Amino acid sequence: MTDASGTPDASDVPGAPDERRTDVGTPTPDELREQVERTRDELGQTIEALAGKADVKAQAKEKTAQVADRIHDKAAHTAQLVHDATPDPVLDAAGRVASTARANRKPLLVVGAALLVVLLVLRARGHGRGRGCR
Repeated sequence: MTDASGTPDASDVPGAPDERRTDVGTPTPDELREQVERTRDELGQTIEALAGKADVKAQAKEKTAQVADRIHDKAAHTAQLVHDATPDPVLDAAGRVASTARANRKPLLVVGAALLVVLLVLRARGHGRGRGCR
């Protein structure tokens, strides 16, 4: 069979591949392969997106990192504000105290422990008197 231009129809030629559309709405095998490949790619992207949304652990880690960054930024900003508002003589004195404390850790720890013991003893004695008055 031939079409209007006189070209033989592919169905008339034995062994000829049917690459032309036989109907306006019917895609060729190559078009079908391309469509399948595009659909596979889209499906893969959709699955990756859904897996990302379903990964609660990864989302929690990301949110935690964001919150930690914000806290760090605010702490640095606050420290800078305090530093800017503190007079230089106070900053110098605080620096000297910190240096002395770092250089003399043992005596500082002993004094701190002794102070803690004294406070605990005073507290225990104060509670003993409070019970007898009731």
